[in-house]
Amino acid sequence: MSDASSWPFSLVRRAGGLVFLSGEVPVADDGSIPEGITAQTDLVFKHISETLAGEGLSLDDVVSCMVHLADKADFAEYNAAYRRHFKDPLPVRTTVQAQMIADVRLEVTVVAAARI
Repeated sequence: MSDASSWPFSLVRRAGGLVFLSGEVPVADDGSIPEGITAQTDLVFKHISETLAGEGLSLDDVVSCMVHLADKADFAEYNAAYRRHFKDPLPVRTTVQAQMIADVRLEVTVVAAARI
């Protein structure tokens, strides 16, 4: 992956007690992309978990998810994989079908509530 310092956006921002993460795509550290929506979903949430941990947070702190799926046929399998990563109360979520700019099946953006 390229050096994050060269990207024209912030990876994480805090504002008003919330932590906003930029969209995460399923690209491994070696640049590879796993096959299938389940493996890609798991990798995305692994990356999101690691970013949140760097902010002293976890997936339990996520209050909102915005999900972009490349193919609506992946929705059921994605939904099953997504559910394994969250406990109740579940975050609010919006899921849309979108054309991806990379050769991936999804991108996920989250907002977490910062711990006081």
